[in-house]
Amino acid sequence: MNIIFLSILFFIAVFLFLSWFVRQKTKKIAKGVRSLIVALSLLIAIIFAIGNKLLLSLPLFFLAISALKIKGLGTLQILMLFRLLNYLRSTGRYSYFNQNSQARPTSDLSIDEAYKILGLKKGCAKDEVIKAANSLQKKIHPDVGNPNSEYLSKLVNSSKDLILKNDFT
Repeated sequence: MNIIFLSILFFIAVFLFLSWFVRQKTKKIAKGVRSLIVALSLLIAIIFAIGNKLLLSLPLFFLAISALKIKGLGTLQILMLFRLLNYLRSTGRYSYFNQNSQARPTSDLSIDEAYKILGLKKGCAKDEVIKAANSLQKKIHPDVGNPNSEYLSKLVNSSKDLILKNDFT
């Protein structure tokens, strides 16, 4: 008896929701879905951060920011920046809390690492190197965004200089 009663209540609730959904404008629905995604992403990010899973909460937070389209960063660009941060962290060149962000000087940067940081392949044109470095600098430069990204900015500049010096002189 309870199953029948609960299923009738469920179908009535679904019917009321769908009838409300049909009457709404698409812009209002899109705005509501975007707000729901942002709210859920932030809630999950907070839960992960409380559970000491800061590394897992960062992509969710970045995705929530990209849903708002802040500063023109898209989801793909944010994920690429997150991959860059993970790469730099795994090589010991960057730490989230400045614990040992200057562990290795940038002069130890190999040409392969420089290409990887800029997201390029060997054999690309000089203007592609400059364009990739400039687009990264627009996103991570300390004057534009986070003041703690000074080391990343120096790393991008040294990568660009190393590639230009070794491959285009």
